[in-house]
Amino acid sequence: MLTRIDHIGIACRDLDKTIEFYRSTYGFEVFHTEVNEEQGVREAMLKINETSDGGASYLQLLEPVREDSPVGKWLAKNGEGVHHIAFGTADVDADAASIRDKGVRVLYDEPRTGSMGSRITFLHPKDCGGVLTELVTAAPGDGSAH
Repeated sequence: MLTRIDHIGIACRDLDKTIEFYRSTYGFEVFHTEVNEEQGVREAMLKINETSDGGASYLQLLEPVREDSPVGKWLAKNGEGVHHIAFGTADVDADAASIRDKGVRVLYDEPRTGSMGSRITFLHPKDCGGVLTELVTAAPGDGSAH
């Protein structure tokens, strides 16, 4: 069962400049940074708030490290802006299977590793009203997905 909006992913060309915008404009601070080689991005998670299920909601800022990465290709086509929305779930495998059974294309056969060891998969935007949608399960021992 999906429990919350885990994060909104925002594609950017300059991660440091974008972090500074969110810090100076809204007061959001960086909670976590990493490079995800598999996804081809350098990312920063900015924590927005805690949630009633013990998790949190974030903005995920994504700067491609390769032009041929999914975010790099998306930026070349669409420019900077909202890239995807992610929903938190206790069981990404079960929720992905349930959603697949409803006719929505799940992009990965098996969930992959996301931020801070979370497990993730994506749903095809053409099946989700034009919105790239991510499902996220937190790493064991982490109260949030990130």
